[in-house]
Amino acid sequence: MDKPFGVLVIVLAMFVTIGALATSSLTPGDPRPGEQRGATGAEHAAAKPPSSASALQSSANRAASGASSAEIERGKYLVENVAMCVECHTPRDSQGALRKDAWLAGAPIWIRPVAPIQNWADHAPSLAGWPSFTEEQGERILEKGTGPEGEELRPPMHIYHMKHEDAKAIIAYLKSLPRSSQTY
Repeated sequence: MDKPFGVLVIVLAMFVTIGALATSSLTPGDPRPGEQRGATGAEHAAAKPPSSASALQSSANRAASGASSAEIERGKYLVENVAMCVECHTPRDSQGALRKDAWLAGAPIWIRPVAPIQNWADHAPSLAGWPSFTEEQGERILEKGTGPEGEELRPPMHIYHMKHEDAKAIIAYLKSLPRSSQTY
């Protein structure tokens, strides 16, 4: 296996993700095919309810962001079911399951390329509470596929070219989450 093959795999994964974003007929709140309304994936069903402190912070974040609940729900759908941000930005427990108590709190990158890829990231930053970027930087990352300052994104981060409304919804959802006080 050589470097071009690894790059090809990443590029194909990006196209699949972008295609899913562009052609998804599901909207937040719609059940997935074969699911009943209100049912979610097994890993989401076991989610730990937020503590009262984090629930208060989350409510304060929602109010401060000025986003509608529909926009936040759309962002949640895009983050958790389309872009799959939780796969890299949420730490895992000893069995490899996503940690519900550290949802989108940043994590070591657990996947590795088959062949070495220059500039491969070792850690995904925290997204919960939107602690590291301005809204404009987030829009640049999600809409133009470049880093916060216009630089190239480090693999394995996917390169997105989202619609402005989708980028705003994702940022609204991430801002609505409580910030983590721990580094993972």
